[in-house]
Amino acid sequence: MSVILSGMEFQMDYKGNKIHPTAVIEGKVEIGEGNEIGPYSVLYGPLELGNGNWIGPHVTIGTPGQDTRNPRYDSSESKIQIGSNNIIREYTAIQKPCYRDITKIGDRVFLMQSVHVPHDAVIQDDVVITPMVVMGGIVRVLAGANLAVGCSVHQYSVIGHYSIVAMGAALTKNLRPFSKYVPGKAISVNDYAIDKYAFGEVREEIYAYLLEGVRPRDARLLQIVDEFESVSAESGRSVY
Repeated sequence: MSVILSGMEFQMDYKGNKIHPTAVIEGKVEIGEGNEIGPYSVLYGPLELGNGNWIGPHVTIGTPGQDTRNPRYDSSESKIQIGSNNIIREYTAIQKPCYRDITKIGDRVFLMQSVHVPHDAVIQDDVVITPMVVMGGIVRVLAGANLAVGCSVHQYSVIGHYSIVAMGAALTKNLRPFSKYVPGKAISVNDYAIDKYAFGEVREEIYAYLLEGVRPRDARLLQIVDEFESVSAESGRSVY
């Protein structure tokens, strides 16, 4: 027997959030303004949600991280922080931290259908993660990076700013900023991101950095490279 629910409408709360009546919100959940939370989504606190986010149906945010060393750990005080103007599509799961203070997603992030965001992940601003991407725990995806359909990322890995990982690829090392990673091919430059994010004036410096190992002089690039090198060293993983 099937049951069809019809006529359900979004409920509007005092901050202008549209929350479907079938959504479940439990624990300490702080919600900003202008968010939309779709049918049958589940949000467990502690959770901070900024403004203007769109959360599709059947999204799960705030379940414990999937950790084989401690699969039933107490996550009651483990926090997730999500910024503003993000799109989180259906069946995506965002899990609580196990080892660090927070699982964090920045602003203007696009998580497409069935993305797995693991425990202790940090996803910076303007990242695009496409359908069926799976990441291991404690990964960092830095600003403007793009993970193509069905790729997988080894735990602790760092994906550099404005880089792209190819469809179906298995990333097992850290990836430098502006890189294009395709298995079996040499690292090349992600010209699409250079144009999209207005780095055209320093294109030659980006090419020299990636292909010849020349440290950039431009202040913006130096900041990007320094941040990547810092978190990459912290991860303890090698670099492509």
